[in-house]
Formats: sequence, structure tokens, C-alpha cells
Amino acid sequence: MELLELSRLAYDLRKDTVDIIVSGKGGHIGGDMSVMEILVTLYFDQMNISPENADSPDRDLFVMSKGHSVEAYYSVLCAKHFLDLNDVKANFSKFGSKYIGHPNNKLPGIEMNSGSLGHGLPVCVGMALAGKMDGRNYRVYTVMGDGELAEGSVWEGAMAARQYKLDNLCAVVDRNRLQISGNTEDVMGHDDLCERFGSFGWNVIDIKDGNSVEQLHNAFEQAKQVKGKPTVLIANTVKGKGSAVMENKADWHHHVPSEEDYRQIIKDFEKRKEALI
Repeated sequence: MELLELSRLAYDLRKDTVDIIVSGKGGHIGGDMSVMEILVTLYFDQMNISPENADSPDRDLFVMSKGHSVEAYYSVLCAKHFLDLNDVKANFSKFGSKYIGHPNNKLPGIEMNSGSLGHGLPVCVGMALAGKMDGRNYRVYTVMGDGELAEGSVWEGAMAARQYKLDNLCAVVDRNRLQISGNTEDVMGHDDLCERFGSFGWNVIDIKDGNSVEQLHNAFEQAKQVKGKPTVLIANTVKGKGSAVMENKADWHHHVPSEEDYRQIIKDFEKRKEALI
């Protein structure tokens, strides 16, 4: 798909995501909105993954480490035809449902249960190392939240990835600067993440607009050319991206829109989508 089409698709999938949250009466809407372009670029522009090759040992691998943003993940998997959107909307977060509030690897297209933060990168290190040992050409991707980086296991994984020269591993930090308890820099400051990951031996790409499909595309393409070290993309995003009702508001980390909010959010999505040229 053309990059403009993907940018527009991201707004369609934002609507699907909000519908899932409203139906299930819960969800981490702010981070869903900030991560959407990252997921769309990965699944529709970068990764070799589809329902047809889901069992292939050469498929690319993805772990949604910030698993609380599962509603956006479900929307993308529906658009990729792993899941059925009507089924997800009808059953999300219902008692006994397989569509739970964090990724569930009993569902097609999901490699790993996640949501207990700090686990995605270490597991992806193992996946990438296995690919090297088995002589496979697949790439491994994970998306982490910036609040998640307070977990020590992230940095243990970062050291191991450098040690084993895992150039088939690409991590993305959804740098929206807000977490459930407020601004990340007030809760557990990260200072300069580019400098920090660089000191761990990673190739670092700072994406000024992490909600730009074009900038994400270019960064992922650069990452593929790097040899001998893993790459991390610091994607500077906007929490609640897509509507002024939600943007940069910590209260929307986990929130269900009212009917009035919902109508305005959908209008905002349509305006933003139509403004893309």
C-alpha cells in the first residue's frame, strides 16, 4: 500500500479501536491512539506476515510488549484478516471471551501473551538469537511504551541484544511521554533515550514524528541496513493522537468515551483523515 493510504488507514483503524473499547466498556485508549501508525507501518509496509504464512518458520515475528494497547493491536489484526472485527467488537472484554484486555496467543497472529511490562524485549532477544542460530532470515520487532522502560528487564535484554549482535532485532519505543500516573519524566525520568540506548551499543533512530507513516517507513528501512547491532526507533508520538478530546491527557490512559466524546472523536478522525493529502 502507498504511504498515504496507510496514513488514512490508521484513522479508520482508530475508529475501529474506539468502537471496540466502547463495546467492551474499557480499554487503554490513549496508548492505542499513539501506537497506531507504528502498528500499521509494521503490518502493512514492513513485516513478512499474513494468515497464509502464519505457521512459516521464516515469517517475521512481532511482540506487543506494551500489551495494554491491545485494542489497537486487535484492530490491525482484523484489517490484516487474522481476526474478525465484528466478533471482536461483540465479545471484547466479556466474561469468558478470548478477546481479553491484553494479547492472547490463543488467537491467530499473536505470538506471545504480554502485558506484564518489561518482557517483550527480552523474549524478542531470544527469538532473534534463535533466528541467527537456525540460519533464518526473519526479522523480529517489538513495541514498548516509554513508561515500560522503568523495568530492569528491558535493559538486561538491551545488553544481551548488543552482546549477540542481533541486527535482525528492531525495537520501537512509543514515546508519548504519559503513563497511567502522569508524565513519564515526573514518574521515572528517561533523560535522553537516544543517548541511553546508544550507550548500550544499539543503533538508534530518533523519529521526530512517530505518528508519521513516512518517517516510520524510512526509519524501518534504515534499520534493515544496519549490521552487527540491534536497532531501536524512538518514536515521538502523541498520547490520544487523532482528537483534541484525548490528546496529551493522562486521564485518557484508560478511559471509555461518553456518547458526546465519542461523536466528537469520530468527527475529529474524519477531519484528520480528509486533511491527509
